[in-house]
Formats: sequence, structure tokens, C-alpha cells
Amino acid sequence: MDEDIATAYLIGIRLREPLMAEDYLLTDLALHVGDFCVVETGGSTAVGQVRRPRRPLPEFKKDRLYRRVVREATPEEAEEWRQRRKREVRGVEISQGLARSRGLQIKIVDVAIEAASRRVTVAFNSEERVDFRDLVRDLAHEFHARIEMKQIGARDTTKLMDGIGPCGRQLCCSSHLKKFDPISVKMAKGQDMPLTDSRLLGNCGRLKCCLLYEFSTYEELRRRLPKVGSACQAECGGSGCMTGRIKSLRVLKQAVVVGFQDGTEAEVPLDQVTWEGRPHIKPE
Repeated sequence: MDEDIATAYLIGIRLREPLMAEDYLLTDLALHVGDFCVVETGGSTAVGQVRRPRRPLPEFKKDRLYRRVVREATPEEAEEWRQRRKREVRGVEISQGLARSRGLQIKIVDVAIEAASRRVTVAFNSEERVDFRDLVRDLAHEFHARIEMKQIGARDTTKLMDGIGPCGRQLCCSSHLKKFDPISVKMAKGQDMPLTDSRLLGNCGRLKCCLLYEFSTYEELRRRLPKVGSACQAECGGSGCMTGRIKSLRVLKQAVVVGFQDGTEAEVPLDQVTWEGRPHIKPE
């Protein structure tokens, strides 16, 4: 057992093209990006494609349970995987056409054809409730399989369709996010972003997931700052301290804008401001 752990690697494999690669445990195989292999999937196995090269199993992950890579896939299994993906891509077009012929206002996002059983899962997006019983009969006749309809939201739709974000990189949800955390307007306000700015919205039309990334940092930095409107005293070099009120905050710079009694304003570092009788707060 110790020998297995010492030679274990993690390798990123995806079972279907729209899905993200997941980590599997690799021991005695030499696999490279683009290769096909057979992996454990619960009580059975499935063919997947290597998308991330192998890397040593980190020490802090050695207690976790990972599904294993069983063996390399045969050329026939790899070809079946490719052909099934082609059928799935065509299936999206066919399903969308059938939905349109039924007058259904839905968007077909993905079609998943299971290799081991005769079941087809059709993922769709719709803003309202849809009666798709007739569509299911049409799809069953087309695919000669049992049809499962799965309604997904705007974020899951964008995740499956993939794309490039305003930052110029692949969408976070399609590249690395494992789940969707709640994103609120409070996170945008806490980072001093204008709420009317359309750039707050991602490709899905919802608030960007990246608003969460720096929110905790802003919260921590904001705790060190006084509230806007608080009376304060600011050091003014050799002329001593001047009394004023906090007009606005510069969270990242750890500074405040102070309005003085003579009508002037100045940006003052936090370590040169005292408010509500408290001593200066020195940055760590």
C-alpha cells in the first residue's frame, strides 16, 4: 500500500467533451494529454480523454479517495467515444429543430448519449414552464432510446456552452469552478463598483462569479477604515492636526478622503487619521 501511494499520480480526465476534467488516480500507466483510457465510474467503467498531464499526488491529498484509471482504451473504444460525441453534437441540432417544430420556446443546450444503456439526456434552458411531452415522444422516435429532459439555469447553460469572458480568458465556470456560489449586489457594493454598470454581468446575464474572489479581502480591509461621515483628525505635517469628516474611502490604498472645515479635501493615509477618539491604526 505504501509503495502504491509513493508512486501514485493525479491525472485530469473528462468523460464527455462539454464537462470539465476531473482528477483520477494513476499508478503504472504512461498517459499523455489527448490519450484515451478506461476509468472507474461508481459500479462500472467508462472511457475518458486525458486533458491534464499527470502530476505527483500531493501529501495533503493522500487521504482522499479518488477513482482510478483502469487501463488504456483500445482504438475501438476511442473511436466509439469520438463517434458518440459527433452524434451528441448532431443531436443538439436535431432536438432544437424538433422543439421549434412544436412551437416550444426552449434552447437545447446539450445532448448526452450514454454508452452503456439506451438513455439520452437532453439539457435545455427555458424562462418559463414548458409542456414537452410531445417533444419527448419525438425524441424517443428519433434516438430510439429512453429520453430524460433536464432543465438547467442560465449559469449552467453558459458553463456547458463555454466561451471567453471580458477578461480575455476562458470562462471561470467552464475552466475551473466546481460549483456556483451565491453572488449578491452586496459584493459589488463592497468593492465600490457602480451598480448600474453592465460590466458587472457575465456572459450568462447574471452577476459575475469573479465578484466573489476579492470580496473577503475588501471586507477585511474595510474593517480597518472609519465610516463615511465620521468626525476625524488628520495629521498635516508640521502644522499639527486638522479636524474634518470622512468623505469617502480608498479601501485598497488604506486611505480616506477627509473634508476639512475650510471646504478643502485631501486624501490621507490611514496611519495619519484619528477618529472617534481612537488612536491611529497602524497597517500590519
